[in-house]
Amino acid sequence: MTQPYIEKIKALAERAPKIVAHLQTEEATKNAMVMPFIAALGYDVFNPLEVVPEFTADVGTKKGEKVDYVVKRGEEIVMLVEAKQAATDLGKAQMSQLFRYFSVTKAKIALLTNGIVYRFYTDLDEPNKMDSKPFLEIDLSNLNQDVLPELEHLVRDTFSLSSMLGTALKLKYLQGIRRVLDSELTETSEEFAKFIFSKANPNMRFAQSAREKYPALVNRAFKLLVADKVAELTRPVPEAPEQPEVTEMPPSVTEDGIVTTEDELEGFRVVKAITCSVLQASRIAYRDSQRHFSVLVDGTNRRQICKLYFNEPQKCIGIFDESKNETKHAIDVIDDIYKYKEQLQAIARYYATQVTTKNKVVSE
Repeated sequence: MTQPYIEKIKALAERAPKIVAHLQTEEATKNAMVMPFIAALGYDVFNPLEVVPEFTADVGTKKGEKVDYVVKRGEEIVMLVEAKQAATDLGKAQMSQLFRYFSVTKAKIALLTNGIVYRFYTDLDEPNKMDSKPFLEIDLSNLNQDVLPELEHLVRDTFSLSSMLGTALKLKYLQGIRRVLDSELTETSEEFAKFIFSKANPNMRFAQSAREKYPALVNRAFKLLVADKVAELTRPVPEAPEQPEVTEMPPSVTEDGIVTTEDELEGFRVVKAITCSVLQASRIAYRDSQRHFSVLVDGTNRRQICKLYFNEPQKCIGIFDESKNETKHAIDVIDDIYKYKEQLQAIARYYATQVTTKNKVVSE
């Protein structure tokens, strides 16, 4: 059963696009978005024993500075909230007050928000000093519902500071891992390539020839693996059981002497990974010939997504439109197919709207 606070945050996310253009001031942002968000966590925003607006404290030589809200449990301040106007870029927002208040109160959680994006901070890097990077971010304009359960330990009725700090540490580690993997996926380092080489070839030396070629190979394998996993995760449940499922075949030579190469199969997997988010994966098939390798819908040449011309000096992909016109694009490596994601998804989406009858194909 979904927690009530999650449903309330989801409802706030649905509301945000309708009113964000009208949040022209900080006060409007607080009233329309920030206070409802705090309330969604179970705190009574109209009870000064729980939520104190415009909290003032003297910090060193700074007198009379205010933080927008403090959230309390009993006499303890558990969270500081600094709110900005909705159009504020939080990456450039002034946070000096939040830093100073964090160091002189017992609060271990700080929240910086513009009403749409909510960034949560703690002191994982240095005790009693607010970290420069948030451990959790919630963006109502592009809500990732998978992260909402991480807020459970901040909810009034299930509040647990120790559990929240444990969650913050876990999320910090996850962010670090994702940054490294994203970097390696973009451009594989020699160090990472060497690690993969040693795992794949435990009895071989990482020689100069491997240093020159292996990073690119690891990068390519990495991207193909991601494409395959995306295809698996996005594969929909077949709606028409009567349609035959088309499976991939290994590289082979047919009776006509046609060789289906590994490059062609890799290209097919990339096209399938791109298009299966808009078209049932089991409908995507291929047919090889001497001149080209066709990616088809329902196994018929009347519904071609594209052709791969991999037997020519210059590799090409020919992409079809709704009128069955083909446009060729030169590619240097198979991963270049990703450059034409929009065109491939457009023709796949077109065929996804088709209904097959006994004698013809008609639009829904």
